[in-house]
Amino acid sequence: MNRTDRARAAAEDLALSGGRDAPIEIVEYDPAWPDLFATERERIEPLLGGAEIHHFGSTAVPGLAAKPVIDMIALVTDLDAHIAALTTSGGYQFPRAFNATLAHRRFLCYPSASMRTHHLHLVDQPAELERRLNFCDRLRTDRALAGEYATLKRALAERHREDREAYTEAKAMFIGTSLARL
Repeated sequence: MNRTDRARAAAEDLALSGGRDAPIEIVEYDPAWPDLFATERERIEPLLGGAEIHHFGSTAVPGLAAKPVIDMIALVTDLDAHIAALTTSGGYQFPRAFNATLAHRRFLCYPSASMRTHHLHLVDQPAELERRLNFCDRLRTDRALAGEYATLKRALAERHREDREAYTEAKAMFIGTSLARL
C-alpha cells in the first residue's frame, strides 16, 4: 500500500481510540534508552512465546538523536498469534486499520497510539529483521553516517511534524541507500 493509504489508516485508528498523534520531535540521545528497552523486553518476552526481541532504530545507537520512542523488533512464525496477549496482558495498542496495510509485519505501540513510549514490530521474515538490525549496526560503527542521519531526521521532523507516514517514507530512501553500500 502507498503512504496515503497508510496515513489514512493511521488516522482512522487514532480516531477510533479517541486520540491525536503526537507531533514528531527529535531529541538528543538519552543514555536511559537501553535500560528502558531491557525493562520492556523482560516484561513482554513471556507474551511473545520466548521470541528474541531486539532493540533497533535510533534509540539503539549511542549518541544518536532520535524520537524518544523505543523501537523493538521480534521475529515470529505467526504474525497474529501474540496480538491478543500483547494487547490484553501487555497493554499494547494494535492499530487495526494501519496493520491491514502492512505485509509480513505487524506494528503495536505502547501505551497508546497518541502517546507512544515503545513501538513493537513483529516480522515473519528473517531478512527483514536482518535489514533493520544491519542498518542499526551501520549507524553504530559509522559516526559520519549517523551524523548525516541525525541531520536528515531533524529536517524531516521539522517538515513533517504532523505526518508520521511522510517522515518515515522520507527516511526510507536514506536507509535503503546506506544499506546498499554494505
